Amino acid sequence: MNTQYQKIADDFYQNHDFSGTCLVKKGDEILFSGAYGFAHRGFQVLNRLDTKFDTASVTKVFTATAVLMLVEQGALHLEDKITEVIDLEGTEIPTDVTIEHLLTHTSGIADDADEEAGENYADLFVDKPNYSIRNTADLLPQFVHKKPLFKAGTNVRYNNCAFVLLGLAIEKLSGMDYRKFVIENIVKPCELNNTRFCAMDEVNGNTAEGYTAIEDENGHVRGWKKNIYAYPPIGTPDGGIYSTVEDLDTFLRSLKAGKLLSPKYTEVLFQPHCSFAKPFTRWKPELNATITMGYGFEFVAFDQKIFCVRKDGMNDGVAAMLSYYPETDVSIVILSNQDCNIWEMHRQMQTVLYDTIYLN
Repeated sequence: MNTQYQKIADDFYQNHDFSGTCLVKKGDEILFSGAYGFAHRGFQVLNRLDTKFDTASVTKVFTATAVLMLVEQGALHLEDKITEVIDLEGTEIPTDVTIEHLLTHTSGIADDADEEAGENYADLFVDKPNYSIRNTADLLPQFVHKKPLFKAGTNVRYNNCAFVLLGLAIEKLSGMDYRKFVIENIVKPCELNNTRFCAMDEVNGNTAEGYTAIEDENGHVRGWKKNIYAYPPIGTPDGGIYSTVEDLDTFLRSLKAGKLLSPKYTEVLFQPHCSFAKPFTRWKPELNATITMGYGFEFVAFDQKIFCVRKDGMNDGVAAMLSYYPETDVSIVILSNQDCNIWEMHRQMQTVLYDTIYLN
């Protein structure tokens, strides 16, 4: 087991509030795996590698995969207008927004909480009970009457609610609830035995609670509180499926092996599809790396060569990272059930991997 990865994980547990699980894997070989902290602080229940965590926006990869399944079947086309697939009459959703615009965050539609502008998603539920949202359509009033931010296809801006609309398209064309479609067509075929949509008011075995930090006036953590009022009580197409690091790795490798999509659409899923690339300065600025949107995944490249295929997620008390390095067949998966900068943790692990590939 690689001691460099373990050293990083140990440091984040001891000094940076990491509570969760981590897996680094090359093909079938586990380079590092570990579980840290508590799944339930009240009863001091420890996290395990098979503990289920809220994956937040990593769910978007499941949604994108489901969309491409329908495209492959001919039930949907990437150039289809979303207003022609589902009924959005009387809303501010423009008639030129396509399925591809929604997948690549280039639709320009308004989000329910504009996180790029600093808005906090949890603030949506200060005056509205989060338990009022159970079904995909329940999310529509939070954004469909807002004016678009830009014309579709002219810019890129991360957007959660684009995937809400994609989820409604899945439901309309499949005749199934979004969650059931994902379970029947993705989770079961991949044998993701610890992946499901866990509701907050259900009894869910071996599932981590989420905790947000309570800080003093100097920014030091003095305690923790549950995140049960911070977002809807059960996962939706833009976020919230529960999984494990092992299941997410299996899901990723099942996709790569073509178990869910044909070779054509597998390749489509693992390629960027957005003309707007942004500088990726959070990691090795000297490489002039860029990050580009694909269908669910994001792609980090340098010298126009894909280095990392990734998707992260964050909510109050939730942090998740799923990343894959095609040149080496390595995956790094991190899940956390309390506020923690796992992006820095991931950056350090990714640097170990990069140095191993290019500097040794």
